[in-house]
Amino acid sequence: MATPLFRAIIDGWLKEVASNVDENQFDDPNYYAFDPRVLLSSSRPETFGIGTGHQILKDALSACELAQHEVIIVTCFWAKSDSRDDVVALLRTLSDRAVRSGNGKIQVRICFSSYSVWQKLTQTGRIRGATYAPSTARFSSWARLGLPSPKEIPGLNLVVKSVFVRPFSVMHPKFIIIDRQRAFLPSCNVSWEGWFEGCIELTGPAVGKLFEFWDEFWSRGGASLDGFHPPAQSELSSLIDEAAGSKVRVSTQPILQIDVSKTAQRKIPTILLPSPHHRRIDACPGVNLLLLSQRPPPPTPLNVFLTKAFRAAQKSIYIQTPNLTCRAVKALVVEALSRGVNVRIVTSKRLMLLEQIVTARTVTEVEIHGLQRTYASMMKNYERKVMNDPEVHCQTPGELSIGYYHPKDSAELQGDNEEPVKSHLKLTIVDEEVVVLGSGNMDHASWYTSQELGIALFSTEIAELIRQGVEQCLEGRVSNIPM
Repeated sequence: MATPLFRAIIDGWLKEVASNVDENQFDDPNYYAFDPRVLLSSSRPETFGIGTGHQILKDALSACELAQHEVIIVTCFWAKSDSRDDVVALLRTLSDRAVRSGNGKIQVRICFSSYSVWQKLTQTGRIRGATYAPSTARFSSWARLGLPSPKEIPGLNLVVKSVFVRPFSVMHPKFIIIDRQRAFLPSCNVSWEGWFEGCIELTGPAVGKLFEFWDEFWSRGGASLDGFHPPAQSELSSLIDEAAGSKVRVSTQPILQIDVSKTAQRKIPTILLPSPHHRRIDACPGVNLLLLSQRPPPPTPLNVFLTKAFRAAQKSIYIQTPNLTCRAVKALVVEALSRGVNVRIVTSKRLMLLEQIVTARTVTEVEIHGLQRTYASMMKNYERKVMNDPEVHCQTPGELSIGYYHPKDSAELQGDNEEPVKSHLKLTIVDEEVVVLGSGNMDHASWYTSQELGIALFSTEIAELIRQGVEQCLEGRVSNIPM
């Protein structure tokens, strides 16, 4: 049954996205521009994991070993790392099984945006991107990416593709699709970054929507996939149970793995939230800072949804983001506080500083300090009004709480588990009912230039489990700043 919050967000979101068709029809992808209802669906969340990127990716990749037909891996940053080694090990495992079964090759697609500075300077800047040939070509071989040769994985039909649009438009989404029936959306890249990450596992119709997004954007240039009949739900459930029983977890076990499938027995309303890349003049170095702060973010499904959700909030907003440099987000936070909504923000210090300066001409610490000052002024104005006229009806501002992530002290660590050094999780929870996960940060790049992909889940049960799990994992890892 639709809740008042669901209706308040969805009705306004559908109307605003549709009203911006004149702008959105030129985006890529743009398949939703004329009818954003194609992004609506439902899903059954299975698990939510928290850990380092290596930990949660290893967990997700182990599920890929049971793929019958195809595996799609999409990441932003592809780098030499334990996670890349795990992907290579998966390729070998899938190939060996396909050869032994004799049922034909398993289709695998690896898609990424950033590999090296040289790649971004020399690779085509066209949105169609570049396909990496399995050869010894100087700049396009699998070997340079750390991948095995076709002779080493004869059971696979592997296509590797990259898209990067200069100057700053990275394709930032990260997701894995298994046989078009099961999906993982991690916050991490296939890289060495040992950060605090999260990953939601989903089944249900939303996985088909995720595949549609991949097909619209990544399948061009020889990366397309043929159709097939996905396994029945009963077969899928048995495969999931088999994967859960076969996972080997030693030092790479996630910090926390939450089984949310028993709580959400029914499928829950789910919205896929694309945010296409944009080449905007205000993203170029040297552009007037005033222009940067005045131009509104593009009306993408993700940007519009977050805006509507913040403005519909009645009780609370929880934001965990690597960086906070988008002034449109700050304005929404201040607006919510002025309505009496409590806001909790968890972010990182000194994370990707050069990227922040180049894309936003500011850094998180400066913007957080500005938010503190604005909130202090708001509270002083409120107190002054109440003091001058105790009878006046004046909205009490909400409570603002901000914490910076830090790794646990070595004395608190147990065993040899990896310790996340920065927070890279992207999570928004509104009124303990709406959960938004995905690749989008609350920074200028995510709201203005990068391609992003979010997913919104409407469920008080899922929101409670994820919030409790995250807070449990943040114990001893967050320092709150005084207000």
